[in-house]
Amino acid sequence: MGRKHHDVAFLSEPLASDTVENQDAKSKKKQKRKHEHHEVEPSPVPEPGIAVESNNDKKKKKKKKQKHTADEGDENINGSSDASKNTQVKKENGGAEVPNNGSVELQCVSEGVFMSGKDVNDLKFKALEKFSDSGLPDKVLECCKSFAKPSPIQSHSWPFLLNGRDFIGIAATGSGKTLAFGIPAIMHILSKRKGKKPKNPICLVLSPTRELAQQISDVIRDAGKPTGIGSVCVYGGTSKGPQISALKSGVDIVIGTPGRLKDLIEMGICQLKEVSFVVLDEADRMLDMGFEPEVRSILSQTCSVRQMVMFSATWPPPVHQLAQEFMDPHPVKVVIGSEDLSANHDVMQIVEVLEDRARDERLQNLLEKYHKTRKNRVLVFVLYKKEASRVESMLQRRGWKAVSISGDKAQHARTEALAQFKDGSCPLLIATDVAARGLDIPDVEVVINYSFPLTTEDYVHRIGRTGRAGKKGVAHTFFTKENKGLAGELINVLKEANQIVPSELLKFGTHVKKKESKLYGAHFREIDPSAAKSTKIKFDNSDDED
Repeated sequence: MGRKHHDVAFLSEPLASDTVENQDAKSKKKQKRKHEHHEVEPSPVPEPGIAVESNNDKKKKKKKKQKHTADEGDENINGSSDASKNTQVKKENGGAEVPNNGSVELQCVSEGVFMSGKDVNDLKFKALEKFSDSGLPDKVLECCKSFAKPSPIQSHSWPFLLNGRDFIGIAATGSGKTLAFGIPAIMHILSKRKGKKPKNPICLVLSPTRELAQQISDVIRDAGKPTGIGSVCVYGGTSKGPQISALKSGVDIVIGTPGRLKDLIEMGICQLKEVSFVVLDEADRMLDMGFEPEVRSILSQTCSVRQMVMFSATWPPPVHQLAQEFMDPHPVKVVIGSEDLSANHDVMQIVEVLEDRARDERLQNLLEKYHKTRKNRVLVFVLYKKEASRVESMLQRRGWKAVSISGDKAQHARTEALAQFKDGSCPLLIATDVAARGLDIPDVEVVINYSFPLTTEDYVHRIGRTGRAGKKGVAHTFFTKENKGLAGELINVLKEANQIVPSELLKFGTHVKKKESKLYGAHFREIDPSAAKSTKIKFDNSDDED
């Protein structure tokens, strides 16, 4: 960490401001201040390998830095010193890069698509334009017949995954991620199995929620049926009996949540020693929910020689750290859109600032507007389990046909409610964040955030339930003064997606929390946006040292 921080300063600040750590520090800092005072522009950043004209230890330190920078530049595929500079600038801006030993920095390969990794420019990894370009058997591609062409994440991931590369995919929900890893997983199993009946699974897919695990299982089951590949979905909240029976009978793929899977491993029922293809889907959400110990324990049970695949909607530091520990040092990383927090641009976001007590009546008005036919799918998100039941009862009393899913409901009740919503028999669903990640519910026209979530990441994933597969959607959000700590982040999300930022939201300020203590929360001072800006005072001839 210290080295990274030091490199950032080297590229972003004038040469005269570099710290000199020797016995003459005091006098040199005075000379430095005088130099800065008379300097109009910062000195240009030196090219790697060129010595900087300086004195004594300063010269030696800079030579060491330049040598390190030059080494990184030499390791780049294109050999460009600019790529090395871009790496450092990316670190300064807070972007978390993939381990870059021998790899190229994130580069734009087409509109909205960025790639990094070793040999990513090799022609054999060229993105697919048609499914047939993959050269896969017709039986394997049978599940893709209903699609005109591969989605961006599919067209860029398949060439790498089919060649056995470790892969990181950063893409929004609803972008076709399941088949992006599902088809390569099937080909991996076929090459390993060679017609033999499986005893232990070869492929493992981890998911943060039961609903997402079940959805992945449905897609994988249909995709694997023509080739005879079997799978089982394991998750809590339901009987272990059928899951144990399926595992004992032999399956190729295990899809599951970390908690239940760890239980089955400890019971000796689920053996992962032959697993050589591992997928972490919604990796950021998995760690958010506190599953990191379980994930690490499960990964340690798999084959040491394995192909690792990680899909995530965002790329926070904990996910980056997990990738560094369990993946090849040179993984391929493909970013569709942005690795930073950004919303689906096909969703029109409407944010309404209102009083807490006004939400019930306002929800009624919005349903009369958006759910007038009572046939289109509308998804209402709430924050707490009890709130889901209360809003469901309130809407039912007002004559609306509604169902809800939350952690308080038994798994069979959640599954039934979700099925009613999907088949249209009850197209109004109230849900907590258990349904916010990864669920592919077709044709959700409107998402209403009755309660704003605890994080802006959850907000982005909530509204990602609409506007899927290229369709347009609407997300209407209630924002109260209790949520003001997230106003700055929400404003950034709205601006990034070119959405209207209401003036009432701006009144809460645009501050974004940078760090939080697990014990004491965020430490920052609320600053009114209309407050006068501070004035910087310089003491050119001060003898005080920092």
